[in-house]
Amino acid sequence: MNHPLKKLTAKFGLPRVLIVSFFFLLVVAAAGFRMNLPQLLSDLLRRWGMFGILALAMVPAVQCGIGLNFGISMGIVGGLLGGLIVIQMGIAQSPALVAIHPLAAMWAAILVAILIGVVLAIGIGYGYGLLLNRVKGSEMTVTTYVGFSIIAFMNMMWMLLPFSNGELIWPNAGKGLRNTISLASSFSGVMNDTFALQIGDLKIPTGLLLFFFLMCFLVWLFMRSKTGMAMSAAGANPMFAKAAGINVNKMRLIGTVLSTVLAAVGILVYAQGFGFMQLYNGPMMMGFTSVAAVLIGGASPKRAAIPHVLLGTFLFQGILALGLPVANQFIPESNLSEVMRLIISNGIIIYAMTQTKGGSGRE
Repeated sequence: MNHPLKKLTAKFGLPRVLIVSFFFLLVVAAAGFRMNLPQLLSDLLRRWGMFGILALAMVPAVQCGIGLNFGISMGIVGGLLGGLIVIQMGIAQSPALVAIHPLAAMWAAILVAILIGVVLAIGIGYGYGLLLNRVKGSEMTVTTYVGFSIIAFMNMMWMLLPFSNGELIWPNAGKGLRNTISLASSFSGVMNDTFALQIGDLKIPTGLLLFFFLMCFLVWLFMRSKTGMAMSAAGANPMFAKAAGINVNKMRLIGTVLSTVLAAVGILVYAQGFGFMQLYNGPMMMGFTSVAAVLIGGASPKRAAIPHVLLGTFLFQGILALGLPVANQFIPESNLSEVMRLIISNGIIIYAMTQTKGGSGRE
């Protein structure tokens, strides 16, 4: 009786089996409480697409050898700056673009924001990669420190940057950016609403999911290119790669830059889904949640792939999307949902940290 269970546990690991089982238990509990499952599934699909690219940023980082990149805040800053510049420029209010279609103006705004964010992230990632090449063996510690440090540094910069748009700065202050920047007049929900399908209470954010899958496909193609395979070889066995004529430092640099760029794109996709950008301490824990997502999907500090991102993000966000409403059914009008959110998210993060010294990453 226990033989199939033992085989399943040996193949996927006990924590992963427990997480998948817990997810299905939540689905059964939600059905038992007669909750609106299509509505909960809609929230899950939205979360999956919104958070997916931030988790995807871990793949090139792990494969190039720098490990789990807790410092994706570096790229997130580039993406946030791209979004702020677009709002300052008022691209979404361009009469020519609005005349074509309001959705076209919003797409132009977010694509320009992504372009600016990518350019900034390339420069930031290059400097970040040079730093990581100097601290080989201590990347996990350094990326965590850098991730928190850039947030602290930007807390000062958000008050000093010369933005003047009334939607960005504090009212009556004349300077300093707000904590929360509304995207209602720029690109709020543009991906979620594009080609969206409504089937009863189930809403499928088709445009958002297609963009997420496109980014996954592009990373998949890159990892199978000559450069991508050389990068993976350098990350898996630096000594062998060096003997084969591969410039290990260059490959690590490419992976770090790509991870930083994906983080810049990811934060803009995340922000448009929620309808606002959070500055100051808002992005502080995003590196940890992204790491946790890929690890519960089957990745390790030595190996990460696209299926790990897809499965891990789905499970992580699925547990949050279903867990909180189900918790409220057990104890209505309580603070249990918030407590459970912290337990789930921080518990998975702790699991992620316990895996950083082990795991072969085998399928």
